[in-house]
Amino acid sequence: MRLSTALLIAGLGTAAAFTPASSTTTAAHKKSALSVASVPRTETSSSVSGSDDWTPDSWTNAVAKQMPVYEDPEELAGAVRELEQVAPLVFAGEVRSLHEKLARVSQGQGFVLMGGDCAESFKEFHVNHIRDNFRVIMQMALVMTFGSAMPIVKIGRMAGQFAKPRSEPNEVIDGVSLPSYRGDNVNKEEFTPEARRNDPNLMVKAYYQSAQTLNILRAFSTGGFADIARLHAWNLDFVEDTAEGSRYRKLAAKVDESLRFMKAIGIDTSSPEFTSVDFYTAHECLLLPYEQALTRQDSTTGKWYDCSSHMLWVGERTRDLDGAHLEFTRGIGNPLGVKISDKCTPDELIRIINTMNPQNIPGKLSIIVRMGAEKLRKNLPELIRAVQREGKAVVWISDPVHGNTRKTDNGFKTRDFDNVRAELRAFFDVHDEMGSHPGGVHVEMTGEDVTECTGGVSSVTDESLKERYNTACDPRLNGSQALELAFLIAERMRLRTGLPPL
Repeated sequence: MRLSTALLIAGLGTAAAFTPASSTTTAAHKKSALSVASVPRTETSSSVSGSDDWTPDSWTNAVAKQMPVYEDPEELAGAVRELEQVAPLVFAGEVRSLHEKLARVSQGQGFVLMGGDCAESFKEFHVNHIRDNFRVIMQMALVMTFGSAMPIVKIGRMAGQFAKPRSEPNEVIDGVSLPSYRGDNVNKEEFTPEARRNDPNLMVKAYYQSAQTLNILRAFSTGGFADIARLHAWNLDFVEDTAEGSRYRKLAAKVDESLRFMKAIGIDTSSPEFTSVDFYTAHECLLLPYEQALTRQDSTTGKWYDCSSHMLWVGERTRDLDGAHLEFTRGIGNPLGVKISDKCTPDELIRIINTMNPQNIPGKLSIIVRMGAEKLRKNLPELIRAVQREGKAVVWISDPVHGNTRKTDNGFKTRDFDNVRAELRAFFDVHDEMGSHPGGVHVEMTGEDVTECTGGVSSVTDESLKERYNTACDPRLNGSQALELAFLIAERMRLRTGLPPL
């Protein structure tokens, strides 16, 4: 992310190095893309596994699940045309840089930290919110790097994580049925016909907010905020007085001591390796008209990249082998992820891998596991065994939050920290047993002092959830809970490498 800071801030960048999808897409294909987005297909359609017949809009020939229905196709077409003309949010060189790091992780030489809000919103957008999320991720990464003695690949669920899948297309309150709220880039949260109308122009608004978010992240990652000499300043105020805040201060003192030693022997700690970080973004590939409109062809390699984000993942509800989301992602050059639950069989997983990464390129595909501790211990070994048997190169990532959601008696959706911790421990235990590499963690968290997940050092209870329950979607770990999780990961990684406890 370092190279393009000034270019994106100037609003220019290397857009000339990309060919927009629209310039190589036929009018017939473009019409098909818009009609599918307006009225999702319901018939069964197969998705071919080769790449020679792939185009940015070939997904329109497959079933597109979890897609909003737009009432005005012309309005949708106008929004897509506008997005086809905007500058890319990320650039091919940045994407390739992330891919190289993930390739090393797939070989056991690193660990992935993915974190951020459940869903971004327009009303919560503020530089302070982005800064605090960045700070927590930097804290977690420092703990995990020092603890594991291995590089941490830092990826934010930011700059595009707006849309959310829904169990039902409509929501009914007091006998009134309206479209479900699908995220700020689709419709609005208020329960009125006007707010719940699926508005394609919100995709354009989300693009411009994502551009601002990326500018802020680039400034933080390269402008001095990420300087390791500032590691004490990363501690959030509300975390400072907690047990985990104290552990962090002690660890920071050790890092300070190491830095002083390096300076004493002549190492330049003012070099970019110490003063800046590589920080990448990712989001769920859900709203396909948006993703297609931001897909560009790199003039240097001829490859297609979805320039809305460095990495994209396909969710549990949209990973059908003959579905539109796998069809779209199989043709782009970005690193990909796919979420799987206990419903995924070993045979199905191998077919998914063959579709999304047919050339078995290391670092191309991450398997993001979300099952709950008990089901993970039962089901993950067979999945790992199948991947090992077939010789597939994947990054195994734990998502310990999504499989542990419950509803309290007073109506709050929450997650118990003990269950999150138990699933993460199970993830490490299974990989220890299988001789495979636990490659990362994917969490919904925030730098705000929220009360959305119970337990942990912050001692949130069912009764105290109402105090600061701010999420627009699913419950998030707060800063102290996220830091506690980072220490748990660091200790497990130290155990694997034979290092003494922190």
